[in-house]
Amino acid sequence: MNTAAEKITQSNAILNFYKSLSPNLQLPPGVQIMNPFADAASWQLTETFYNKFYNDHHPRTFIFGINPGRFGGGVTGIPFTDPVRLKEECGIHNELPMKAELSSHFIYAVIAAYGGPEAFYHDFFITALSPLGFTKNGTNLNYYDDAALLKDSEPFIVQCIKEQLKTIVTTRDVCYCLGEGTNFKIFQRLNAKHSFFKEIIPLPHPRWVMQYRRKKIPEFVDLYVKKLRRSM
Repeated sequence: MNTAAEKITQSNAILNFYKSLSPNLQLPPGVQIMNPFADAASWQLTETFYNKFYNDHHPRTFIFGINPGRFGGGVTGIPFTDPVRLKEECGIHNELPMKAELSSHFIYAVIAAYGGPEAFYHDFFITALSPLGFTKNGTNLNYYDDAALLKDSEPFIVQCIKEQLKTIVTTRDVCYCLGEGTNFKIFQRLNAKHSFFKEIIPLPHPRWVMQYRRKKIPEFVDLYVKKLRRSM
């Protein structure tokens, strides 16, 4: 663990990290960065959330998604947490349009099965390889969906991982990757080069589950909980 990081709370470390994000990317035509932390209303929700669930020095196991989406972390500032779940599950009132996100629905089913938000967020910190999202012509874009964007964003991704590991307390033994395909392959390659973690455990991406395996949601929730408890 980083002893310097232990001097500040986890919430302060997380919020300082998000507030400092200032990528210098050469974006392809039509591509825009989605930064909820630059919006005053979203930033206030972000502060409220992390001060509620992370105001301590307890180490968290990292869970890496791809990048925020327009209807979840892209508006609330909290990964996989749409305005509906933020209000109903986390107890944080917000004035955002109550639009649900598929991935958020699944993640909070996992959180409920794990023991609820307080238990889950006490043990885990959900982030993303790219903490900022992208849109192209008004629709979600994954950082790896455009070859030019992937190449240009890779140094930003590496720097973000390094900065989080330097300031947010974790064991660095095990982390999780949401997505067993491209996101996992890229993360594996970066980890092999930079030795961020001893082991990366892949999990089926929530959106894939909701789109293609919806009838088996309880089975995938159970799979998640069993794998997540491996690191405890």
